[in-house]
Amino acid sequence: MRSRRRGGRKRLTGLRAGVSKGRSSEEVSVMGMERRAERKDKTEPMTAAEAKKPNGGADDCLDTGYSGLEADLMRQVLTRENLQRAWEQVRANHGAPGIDGMTVEQFPAFVRSPQWATVKDALRKGTYQPQPVRRVYIPKANGKRRPLGIPTVRDRVVQTAVLLILEPIFEADFEDCSFGFRPGRSAHDALEAIQEQLKAGKHAVYDADLKGYFDSIPHDKLIACVRMRVVDGSVLKLIRMWLQCPVVEASEGGKPPTVTRNKTGTPQGGVISPLLANIYLHWFDKTFHAANGPAQWAKATLVRYADDFVVLARYIGPRLQQHIEDRIERWLGLELNRDKTKVLDLTQTGQTLDFLGYSFRYDRDRKGRPFRYWNLFPSRRAMQRERQTLREMTGPRHCFKPLPDLIQEINAHLRGWANYFELGYPRHAFRQVNSFTRERLTRHAKRRSQRGYKLPDGRSFYAHFAHLGLRYL
Repeated sequence: MRSRRRGGRKRLTGLRAGVSKGRSSEEVSVMGMERRAERKDKTEPMTAAEAKKPNGGADDCLDTGYSGLEADLMRQVLTRENLQRAWEQVRANHGAPGIDGMTVEQFPAFVRSPQWATVKDALRKGTYQPQPVRRVYIPKANGKRRPLGIPTVRDRVVQTAVLLILEPIFEADFEDCSFGFRPGRSAHDALEAIQEQLKAGKHAVYDADLKGYFDSIPHDKLIACVRMRVVDGSVLKLIRMWLQCPVVEASEGGKPPTVTRNKTGTPQGGVISPLLANIYLHWFDKTFHAANGPAQWAKATLVRYADDFVVLARYIGPRLQQHIEDRIERWLGLELNRDKTKVLDLTQTGQTLDFLGYSFRYDRDRKGRPFRYWNLFPSRRAMQRERQTLREMTGPRHCFKPLPDLIQEINAHLRGWANYFELGYPRHAFRQVNSFTRERLTRHAKRRSQRGYKLPDGRSFYAHFAHLGLRYL
């Protein structure tokens, strides 16, 4: 007991020193809460009291003149330079109009009108009200539909302006294991990190699948996480309103549209949603790498891309599984999809890890030599999606297009697809795509006319498509 008490005093001293080194008083309080949780054998859930008052009374310390928290962000958000950068990003992304029907092309005229000055004045006074979000659905690879919320162009510009100010603040805190929706990081970086750990001998993998992550984030706990770094009430109020913004969904049969408000989650389609999603799961990253976390006692490695993550170690035991599941489900209040979450040993025959469209597999040498290697190639589902895309691009609805123009569209698509799947050993997959593309174009050419497609004398379809500029991977 004495040694434990002495350790507690040392930790307290370190926390006090953390404030002087640039950590906010709220963050210090939460770090202390984490350390108390780590000393227990069983992970405790984040309580409602912790979510509503995450600082543990740290607000009393804010009057001391400490400026570690960002307390006056709205002034930075509304600078001319920041709003101009925000508009340029929204314009570059194009995007569909929101509920008000305003397009990106119409927004400059709106800025020149008195209404834009009213918007900025409302932001300064804290009376700004975001417009409802338009609900649309996009198809998923498994046949289901993914709901998207499309804000108005006006709200997209405001969200982007807030994002440009908040992102550097939270980027300073994020762990190196996080790769999704972060500047200077990409899916390729995450895949290379996994490949490096597999080569280092960490072939046991906990492959996690979060069930409806973006739709299930608790609002109170998410705001508590944002308040670790931001105390500007106007910015916090904006984020709360964006999370609870009315969602308008068109009804069939001439019925009036339905209007709902989200009680949990951050709407997919919102500009600031990826950052908020990263802020919430950052605390899983942080506890994973804490002094008593699996990164220390299990020598495990976490690789996360947004809500997709894997844990790699030499052995995935019950203690490590329990830590991950308790932190995700009991502490953060999320849900793991038990049907898709699995533990793999990639050295076993037939075991494959699918992540971000790629497959990792421990294969035998193709030349018959007595060793194995870590094969990285496009996954089966990625190949199925690519074939379906090519079917749609060469379908009957595109017979009106001149064949050279259609081939240029296919070339642009194949160039982007190949740029993403260039890691590892994609040659076999590329050959399959080349063959399938030629097959689809041949069928497309033959049905363009009832008289059939006439090739130049002595030229095959292969040579003809190459002459028209078809790109082969």
